Amino acid sequence: LEKKYDEACEFCKKHKTRIHYVIYGILITAYLAVVIAACSLNFQRALPLFVITVMAIFFICWDFLIAKYEDRIAAFFSHGDQYLKKQWFWLKWVLCATLIIMIICWLILDTTKQGSHQLISFGGLVMYVLLMLIFSKYPTRVAWRPVFSGIGMQFILGILILRTKVGFDVFNWLGIQIQTFLEYSDTGAKFVFGDKYTDHFFAFKVLPIVIFFSTVMSMLYHVGFMQWLIGKVGWVMHVFMGTTPVESLVAAGNIFVGQTESPLLVRPYLPYITKSELHAVMTAGFSTIAGSVLGAYISFGVSPSHLLTASVMSAPASLAVSKLFWPETEEPLVTLRSGIKMAKSESKNLLEAASQGASTSIGLVANIAVNVVSFLALLSFLDSALSWVGDLFDYPQLTFENICAYVFMPFSFMMGVDWEDSFIVGGLLGYKTFFNEFLAYERLSKLIQNREKGGSMYINGVKQYMTVRSEVIATYALCGFANFGSLGLVIGGLTSMAPSKKKEIADSAFRAMIAGTAACFMTACVAGMLTVSGLEVPCHILLGNASSLTDYPANSTELLKCCQHLFTSANRSEEIFPGGNYSLNSWKMCCQILGQPAFHCT
Repeated sequence: LEKKYDEACEFCKKHKTRIHYVIYGILITAYLAVVIAACSLNFQRALPLFVITVMAIFFICWDFLIAKYEDRIAAFFSHGDQYLKKQWFWLKWVLCATLIIMIICWLILDTTKQGSHQLISFGGLVMYVLLMLIFSKYPTRVAWRPVFSGIGMQFILGILILRTKVGFDVFNWLGIQIQTFLEYSDTGAKFVFGDKYTDHFFAFKVLPIVIFFSTVMSMLYHVGFMQWLIGKVGWVMHVFMGTTPVESLVAAGNIFVGQTESPLLVRPYLPYITKSELHAVMTAGFSTIAGSVLGAYISFGVSPSHLLTASVMSAPASLAVSKLFWPETEEPLVTLRSGIKMAKSESKNLLEAASQGASTSIGLVANIAVNVVSFLALLSFLDSALSWVGDLFDYPQLTFENICAYVFMPFSFMMGVDWEDSFIVGGLLGYKTFFNEFLAYERLSKLIQNREKGGSMYINGVKQYMTVRSEVIATYALCGFANFGSLGLVIGGLTSMAPSKKKEIADSAFRAMIAGTAACFMTACVAGMLTVSGLEVPCHILLGNASSLTDYPANSTELLKCCQHLFTSANRSEEIFPGGNYSLNSWKMCCQILGQPAFHCT
């Protein structure tokens, strides 16, 4: 038996590769059989599985072809590349002229269809680009390719996600899936903290999501999926924007991980990067948010699809703004894409990776909790002190939020926020800049909840909620770590990774924070240009409030739309009497508003 066992072991060692191929082949065949069976039973239900399978097959084939025939592919396209370089002098002017004409035509057509709000957002985008150019470190040395291509990538992503039905449905579906996935953290929170864990919403509902997401991200790093995904996104930005591999990978990594974790991907190369690259690395961290806290903001009630879109759109924006605010004046040392090797997970197996991810999140959770406690206490003290000072001049309503609102009001208005909402959004931007985005999103979630409940828009002259358009633009503008608290975090984290760059890090950190803020504002401008206005309050709530309250909502156009929708839906049904969520008073009011004979009004 021992002899037969040794022979079997020798055979397995000799044919190890073939045995692996056979096992993989059996598993892949079984998986494909499951996919085919699921699609044949109910294709609509199995559509997400089918799409994921097709994408996986495409990228596996892509990686195989690139690895085996990279030189041949490069040689095939080399002639076209040389021709473009020769003709680039006149070709770039043709492209610029075509682009300008397309933008003007699009603005005219879109303004005719959607209104003039989009023009304000476009003006804001131009304004932020000019401000970055005026205060640039080297205004005459700006390379415009990364700037225009970064804004162009933002715009293309925005059109695909916000204006096309397929893109909107895909990101909406992704948002719903992430929201559903994050709700599994409730099981652990309920077991540890008891059935009434939601009574302490932030501590026992929001923070466990951060722990859960950190665990999942650690597992994805261990299997190599995150490195593969970041590499693909970084390659796209490197090719289209012309940025160096290091800054492209860090910008791509910041879509998924935090501002101190993303530079770890290229840690061996940090001592050799230029000042402009270092500035780009920090700007990318300031202009995006980490995946771990993304779940926390979703739990507040902020739109998951818009948060996802903002995270993706801000990556090219960060590189565009960075290269405008601190242009490259040195020769980058790390230039070969093939020479970049990303850091791998140190965990020995998947369970250890999960455990390390959960343990690593302890510091993050503690940092979030103590910052929220301290900042809220500090904010309360500041408001009391300012109110006391204001009372001396017969202005007791003076608060920190009011001061920030006045400072940031012009910036929020130029993003496309309605003028009456720009004061509120200005206050949110102040919270985000001087404290952190947690406080800002928590305040935004209350405004969203007030709108969804309906009711009077103004109470004692104070606006209780904003329009959906203003909420969407605020969601994009707040989606970044650009605040003074993160400034120290970035300086400390990068200095520990590259001690030789300590002086450069300290010198460029504040400029990077400003650039990150501008990148978030530019993303909000693009969102403002592409966001299509809809009904601000659900129809049954709007009609119910309008029929029962003495102060009707000011926008009669929305009431008219809701009444028309009510009668249209009633005419399509077979019910004679009104039902559902609509009261008899709502029907009576709609009969008066429409002022026309209808069967349901008799």
